[in-house]
Amino acid sequence: MFSTRTGSFPIGFRRGWSDWQKDLDGVIAWAKANEIGVIDLGGDADTSAVKLKEAGIRVGSADLPAWSGLITADAGKRADAIAKQAAYVEACAAQGVNNYFLVMLPEDASKPRSENFALMVEGLNLLTPHLEKHGGRLVIEGWPGPGALCCTPEGYRAVIKEVPSTSVGINYDPSHLIRMGIDPIRFVEEFADRVYHCHGKDTEVFTENVYEFGTEQPATFDKGHGFGSHSWRYTIPGHGQMRWVKAFQILEARGYKGAVSIELEDENFNTDEAGEKQGILAGSHFLASC
Repeated sequence: MFSTRTGSFPIGFRRGWSDWQKDLDGVIAWAKANEIGVIDLGGDADTSAVKLKEAGIRVGSADLPAWSGLITADAGKRADAIAKQAAYVEACAAQGVNNYFLVMLPEDASKPRSENFALMVEGLNLLTPHLEKHGGRLVIEGWPGPGALCCTPEGYRAVIKEVPSTSVGINYDPSHLIRMGIDPIRFVEEFADRVYHCHGKDTEVFTENVYEFGTEQPATFDKGHGFGSHSWRYTIPGHGQMRWVKAFQILEARGYKGAVSIELEDENFNTDEAGEKQGILAGSHFLASC
């Protein structure tokens, strides 16, 4: 099975949305044939994780349902979301799932960020006892979507301080940090103890386009990039700017026991089934050399 040269972390991929990946049996067969031992699942892991377990494939993470229900001023919606998530965690835990992936997206992104942060803390403090009961851990993704919280060092640091449970952790995805101008190596040095899962995704930055278009406005005439913008794009590992070996050295020294899953968002490979499979394998081979 694929694993990193530094740290021997198992390498896998995040199950995507394309037609061939909707066939879980086919995905599992392809993964086994290509010596891939980890797959990240979506929000159906309460029913699909059993197939990975039977096939001897590790679940890297499983998407937690009802994300925005954690960050809402509606107590009824929040209670419903917590109940749904608690039942989901219990079902997933029976199949050996430990990591639960989510983005901290609020129900109302127009609210002041400080208000949504307070609502998030309330929701997390209700959810974490259910995670702790089943040995589960959140792996919070720092995708800087509309109103998203916990994307920057400030955000992660604040939630770790305000939610007194080590079940609150990080999905370390350097691609988002790079596009935001945050040093991904300094980040992992600070937060390695809370990194419970990693995404193998990179970012290419176009410095000439940063000058031409900046980072705050869309370009008027430039077409831009798929899975990116005018001044950056997501790539497979090895095609961007990430120092993977250094990050793995830090994680190994801090006792990381998780996996590294390719999240394929690369305009050069998200073309068709053959391209996506090539991208996953190319990224895996690169990470195995790191």
